Amino acid sequence: MNIAFIGLGNMGAPMATNLIKAGHQVRVFDLVESAIQALEAEGATRAESAAAATRGAEVVISMLPAGAHVRGLYLGRDGEGGLLDALDHKPLIIEASTISPEDARLVGTAAAERGLTYLDAPVSGGVGGAKAGTLTFIVGGSEEGYAQAKPVLEGMGKNIFHAGEIGAGQVAKICNNMLLGILMSGTAEALALGVKNGMDPAVLSEIMKQSSGGNWALNVYNPWPGVMEGSAASRDYQGGFLTDLMAKDLGLAWELALGSKSTVPMGSQARNLFALHSAQGNGRLDFSSIQKLYRAGEDKP
Repeated sequence: MNIAFIGLGNMGAPMATNLIKAGHQVRVFDLVESAIQALEAEGATRAESAAAATRGAEVVISMLPAGAHVRGLYLGRDGEGGLLDALDHKPLIIEASTISPEDARLVGTAAAERGLTYLDAPVSGGVGGAKAGTLTFIVGGSEEGYAQAKPVLEGMGKNIFHAGEIGAGQVAKICNNMLLGILMSGTAEALALGVKNGMDPAVLSEIMKQSSGGNWALNVYNPWPGVMEGSAASRDYQGGFLTDLMAKDLGLAWELALGSKSTVPMGSQARNLFALHSAQGNGRLDFSSIQKLYRAGEDKP
């Protein structure tokens, strides 16, 4: 298929690369020139603007940092028209960013008014999953749109779920990332407690992995440096899923809870911890660097 891919960050770039490997013709756009050049080296075609990327595309995929970027892309800003007004040929739109359900519904409604099929399809699995093509896609939108999108999504992911109508994908993703933030901060806290009481972090990690405290952070993404080869923690917390993005997602969970009068005491605590960690200058580090918050004042290896 002819696919337009807009947004080539830590997640978007490997996702677009996997589409190329799956045999699709991919035209890409990003505000960062080096990101476009890297995808050209993988076989993508460059575009000079988002609108240019979508010309002749059967599918448009976007992967952007936040709701403001998504609204700006599709609806326009500062008096300039958005991308929705340029899509006369009616491609399928797959919006893979993690944004608020309200933003997803806003763009989805505007798309429907123009006769366009729009899906919110946030992902889970991190940069590792994006590179390996094993992401989970959580899709909100019509059954027809989901069926149309599934073969494309299978080029980038392993688990494809239809969560419900537009916005449902974002609700499920926000709940998942709130739980992830809780698990990562709790795992870091437990590891720090054990180490400060004489435990080897690798030994403690293995014990907890095989016990009732086992969770994704321990099994796949250990936050203690040197315990898990290839993890962000073992490369100075570079790359991966940024602390600032986790803080953003926990903020979305807080907003969702306020709107529905839900009680989220642990999610609120995780939000405060990641906000504090970011404010201390760690926003561009991987979110597993929350471990540093529990190691303050000690001499780190």
